[in-house]
Amino acid sequence: MTVIEVVGAGFNSAGRGDGVARAPGALRRAGLVAAVAARHDVRDSGDVAFGEAVPERGASGLLAERALAAMVGGVRRKVAAALAGGAFPLLVGGDCPVLLGALAACRDVHGAAGLLFVDGHEDAWPPAASTTGEAADCELGLALGVTAAASLPSGVVPGPAPLLRAEATALLGPRDGADLLEHQVASLRGSLWFATDRELAGRVAESVADAAATVERSAPRWWLHVDLDVLATGELAAVDYPQPGGLTWAELTELTALALRRPGCTGWSLTIYNPDLDPDGRQAARIVRYVEEALPSR
Repeated sequence: MTVIEVVGAGFNSAGRGDGVARAPGALRRAGLVAAVAARHDVRDSGDVAFGEAVPERGASGLLAERALAAMVGGVRRKVAAALAGGAFPLLVGGDCPVLLGALAACRDVHGAAGLLFVDGHEDAWPPAASTTGEAADCELGLALGVTAAASLPSGVVPGPAPLLRAEATALLGPRDGADLLEHQVASLRGSLWFATDRELAGRVAESVADAAATVERSAPRWWLHVDLDVLATGELAAVDYPQPGGLTWAELTELTALALRRPGCTGWSLTIYNPDLDPDGRQAARIVRYVEEALPSR
């Protein structure tokens, strides 16, 4: 990591400008860039622009379709420029669909994309079946091509499809299996490398090594995505969709640090912190400390 380039993408899949949309600014104010600079050369390329998000479901079943497509395109360009220039992108959301732009950029620069996906949810709902209409329910399924959306706006999943192959993907930490079963949404388990939060307990190092090695056999260069709702609610409450279970800060820090030290890791996205649920900023400060602790030394 010669240079770490911070890229903000304050997109809220609910089609609003509040909540997670404010996360990049809140984390910068909490000292994120300075924390990164303590260990690495850093530059802040600012936030991706995508126009006004409108909280209306379109033909695909997703909210804010036009802003979603613009955001994905903007992330793709900024992250691709960082990668092509030899930097390591740290992409700060917003919510999880920022990943679609990062994967497209990874494929643009490296010819293929792999993914370590660390999340409390599988995020593979068919858009029309999503109970919220938020693209944050769907991005992994869309990237893998296992879910489809009618009339999906051009650019939401940059072609050629799929962005990502199952054999180049590992999913760590989901705990929403009961919810998927209740709504008759197919789980990704059995189709790719998969470990729930409970399966990671006491086996973080072994799991990361196995997951990364699996991904690297198909995609030598891969992206690390961390959705902070992989944490237990008692560890981080400033998320929109809390659920029982989850990782501790110590487990997530160990997992992230091990992933970042793999030579194949080409970038990192961090999503789903909602500063509106953190009025005193303490949880923002804890996230900044996590980033600082997880980054390898110079």
